[in-house]
Order: sequence, then structure tokens, then C-alpha cells
Amino acid sequence: MYQPLKIGYTQNTMSSRTRLLLILFSFAALACCLVSALAASTTIPAQAELIFGPPAPTLGPFQRFTLAYNLLNHAETLTAPVQIPGEDISFTIEPGDSANAIIQRLANTGLITDPEGFRDYLIYSGIDTRLKPGQFRLNTALTHLEIAAAIEGFSATEAALTILAGWRLEEVAAAIPTSGLEIGSDSFLRAVQGRPQGFSFVEGLPEQITHEGFLFPGTYTFPRQATEAQVIEVFLASFERNVTGEMRTGFSQQGLSLFEAVILASIVERETVVDGEQATIASVYLNRLRQGMMLQADPTVQYALGFRESWGWWKSPLALEDLNVVSAYNTYLYNALPPAPIASPGIEALYAVAFPEETSYFFFRAACDGSGLHVFAVTFEAHQANACP
Repeated sequence: MYQPLKIGYTQNTMSSRTRLLLILFSFAALACCLVSALAASTTIPAQAELIFGPPAPTLGPFQRFTLAYNLLNHAETLTAPVQIPGEDISFTIEPGDSANAIIQRLANTGLITDPEGFRDYLIYSGIDTRLKPGQFRLNTALTHLEIAAAIEGFSATEAALTILAGWRLEEVAAAIPTSGLEIGSDSFLRAVQGRPQGFSFVEGLPEQITHEGFLFPGTYTFPRQATEAQVIEVFLASFERNVTGEMRTGFSQQGLSLFEAVILASIVERETVVDGEQATIASVYLNRLRQGMMLQADPTVQYALGFRESWGWWKSPLALEDLNVVSAYNTYLYNALPPAPIASPGIEALYAVAFPEETSYFFFRAACDGSGLHVFAVTFEAHQANACP
């Protein structure tokens, strides 16, 4: 029998249950959102601090969170070199320049590619409040973070100097004027011409060498009145500390002395554009050395060519006639390793030489996609087949 009132009563009961479930679900969802928001409010700033350092103490909690979130979204561009190989560019901050005006000029000159992320970093770090007028010599191989550190107003008592992996002595000397140190580029260059002294790694080094290869990359803070000898001692101490006994054992297992390993690592450093390829590139050169083949490494030719206004310190690309430059460093003309390092290798390149990838490769060339990666080959025929169309 048809009972409309009973059906109506059941429908009302089900509707109440549905509403109750929806309310409970809404509360649960809200609770999840609150928990997620609370977790994000702590993890995002913590992640940003690992990459970008501590935030300025003047920032409020909301501003700190917002800037940390933005910086993590821009981390890839902010922490990568703007251009490889690098180019030195003179940059001036005039009295009265605002942070926005400085950022715009940095972008216009090609020193930064991410003005928005750079602005957020300046505010996050508090550097935007410490910018002062001055003349700076900046390099496009610097990251956005290193550019920010370079243009930061100098402390009354401290100076900061950055050595990039792959820099030769002259490039380190050129960075002196932007550091706040009171020593000059020329006096620094004279001081690094002799053989390093005073550390265990020096044992076994040839007598007639310079400090090339042993000024360990990194950012260092000094008293502004530090002397050339004091600054150099810090760089050498960093090399001694970072090149561990384990790595020195690795060099020996590859049949290399420490000096030979630094030479090879300096070549690997200059050849590598994308992190992660160092160990493979090192394997190619080690394979060639063991077979008595010429290294034919372009960076050694670049080092031999030296400086010109038209190309800086590292000519790229090389012309065919460049491969005939008469120099003991030219590994297209002379077999085995060059007589000394060609630059300061970073820890990744040194580690790659100590513990290379095991491969059968004897050749490599730049990939044709402009990625900075390389393609590797076992035979010369395969190497030729890898040539760009």
C-alpha cells in the first residue's frame, strides 16, 4: 500500500544524516587544512633557510613565510650561474640609487636573469638595506646569491671574497677590488706566484710552480686589513681541509700524485658545465692517459691563449688555428698532463678524479641541444657520428 507520510519521514531522516556527515567532513577537511598550513609555516621557512641562509631579523612571520615560499619557487635560477663561461662586467651603484633601480640595471647588463627572485632575496636577507655606492667588477658566472653578496655594503671591519670553481689566479686577483680587502690585485698576484708553503699537501710538489690550482673555491670573510699572506693562508688551509686522506688515497689508486690529480681536476672543472658529469669526464681523461693518448682538452688551449679584451680569459669557441698555439699547456700538441693546473678545481671535480666513473669512453663532445651536457663515445667513429648536423 502506498504510504506517502512514511516515505516522507524516511527522506527527512536521510537528509539529516547527510547534513551531519557533510558537517563532519567539513570539520575534518578544515582540520587537515589547518594541520597542512601549520606544517607549511614551519617547513617552508626551514627549507628556504637551508638554501638562502637565515632571514633578516626585521621580517615579520607572514613576510618571512611569503618570501621563503617565493624564493623556493625561484631557487633554480637564483643558485645557478647566469652564464657559462663567465664575462667580467663593471657595475656602479650611484649615491641615491634605490634597490629597484639597481636590480633593473643588473638585469639590463645581463648580470641577473631573475629580477623578481633577486628582489625577494635582497629583502629576505636584508641586503636591500645595506646597499651602498661603489664600483664593482662582477662576473656573469656568479649566481644571483653571489652577485647580491658582492654588491652588499662592506662592513667597517670585514670583507668577503668569493673564489669560483674554475677561476685562474688572475680571475681571483680581479675579484679583490670588490671584496673590501685593502690589498691590491697586483700585489696579490705577485704573492701567489711562488710554490705554496706550510701545509702537508705541499710535500712532493714541484719547486717551480705557482699557487694555481690550490686556492680552494668558496666564500671567505676576512678582516679588511688582512695581508696577502694571511688571505692566501686561509685559501690553502681550506684546500688542506677539504682534500681528505680518503681522496688522496683515491688519487693514488688512479696512478696519480696529488699534484697530477689537481692538474686533471682543473681540466675536468673547466670542461664540466652541468653538475653530475664530472666523474664521467674524469674517466675519459684517465682512460686516455692510460692508453698514452693525447688529452686534447680545449681548456688547456684556452689557458695557453691567455687574456684578450675580445674573449676575456677563456676563449670560446676555439678556432681550428688555436689548437696550434705553441705552449706546454696545449694538450693537442703535447702528450700527457700539462705542467701545472690551469684553474682552481672545486671539490666535485677533485672527488671525480679520485673516484671516477668506470667507463670505456675515450671521446666526448658537447651535446647539440645547448643543454651543456656532453655525449660520450668509445670509438672515434662513434665520436664523429655524435657531431652536430
